Formats: sequence, C-alpha cells, structure tokens
Amino acid sequence: MSDKVSWSKLFRYRDKTHEYYHDIWDLKILRKRFPLMLENIRDGEKVLDVGASNRNLQERLRRHFPKLIYKSMDIDRDQLHDFYSLEDVQEPFDVVLLFEVIEHLGLEEGVQLIRKIYDLLNEGGRLILTTPNVFNPSRFWRDATHKVAYCYDELGGLLLAHGFQIKAMYRTYSDAFHRYLFRIYVMAPLHRYLGIDFAKSILVIAEKKSSGMK
Repeated sequence: MSDKVSWSKLFRYRDKTHEYYHDIWDLKILRKRFPLMLENIRDGEKVLDVGASNRNLQERLRRHFPKLIYKSMDIDRDQLHDFYSLEDVQEPFDVVLLFEVIEHLGLEEGVQLIRKIYDLLNEGGRLILTTPNVFNPSRFWRDATHKVAYCYDELGGLLLAHGFQIKAMYRTYSDAFHRYLFRIYVMAPLHRYLGIDFAKSILVIAEKKSSGMK
C-alpha cells in the first residue's frame, strides 16, 4: 500500500464523520477515560500500549483483568519496554492504546501508524486513541514537539479511510468537581459562542471491521 495520503478519500470520510458528529459540540464530555477503557477491554485479551512511558497502565489494568496480556512500546530506551519500534511488533493484539502520540508525528508518519495498528489488530479489535483538542488552542501549542493538529473530523476521516469503524468519540475534561460543574453548566454556552473549547483532548474508540462486514 502506498504511504501517500489519498486526500480525496480522506476528505470524503471526514464528511462522513459529520453525519454522526456535526460539529465539535456534538461530542459528549468524558471526565475520566479509565472507566471507559474498562468497558472496552475483556479479561484475557492482549493489549499493546503505544507510547507507554512508565507502563503505569499495566498494574491498573491487571487489577481488573488478572489474565490480561499487556505489552508496551515506546521509543524511550531509558524505560523497560517490550518493543522500541512498531516495526518490531509482529504479533496480533485485541486492543491498542494510543494516548497523546499521533500528534508528535508528521502527517504521513501518522497515516503509516494508523495502517500499522490496523494490521496488528485482530478482527473486532479496538483502538483507543487520544489527541489534543484543537478547539482548545493552548492544549496543542504548549508542547513544541507537537507536529500535526488533528481536528476531530479529520481524525475520524483518517480512521474510516483505513478500514476502522468509529464506535464513539468524546471530548475529555478532568478537573476538580466544582470546576468541572462550572465549566459544563455555566461556561459551556460562552465557550460555544466563542468557538473555543475547554475540553483538553479528543478520545476515539475505533474498531477493526470483521471480514464479514461491509
């Protein structure tokens, strides 16, 4: 498969994302992502954590799923990981976690990453991905290592164009409970009017289509 981006295909699937999420405000707010992860992982499954940092998710997940097979990939060789490059991963997985990673890659590198993850997943496997919310400008630009800002619809289009089904999309915002309520119920209309969001990231759950699905 060519590494080049098919722009017409990407734009077509970006528009398809709008059929379910007309604009950014149609994405529900998610306060904590871990409970959602638990809903989308089953005991005994194989999980690959890409950009795993210190592997802290391993212990948290195994408290709930003692038979879980957890493996990690990260380019940081100062930490102990199972893989230091996705090219070294040759085994299939049921779930891939990709938290705040894709924005650190160039666009074509990001496309290659999505393709590689699709190939690694078993049929019916899930990708759980987060990336900074571009409607919250300071969230993306505060990190000089960020390369590509993905709007939610572009991210959805990228996943759809490479064979994934979008199961759910969220805006994530975690804060002290009183500040959370203030943002959600008091400030949300003003944010929407200004076109500037307080939610920090976009979270997507995408599934690899089974061979029997069209």
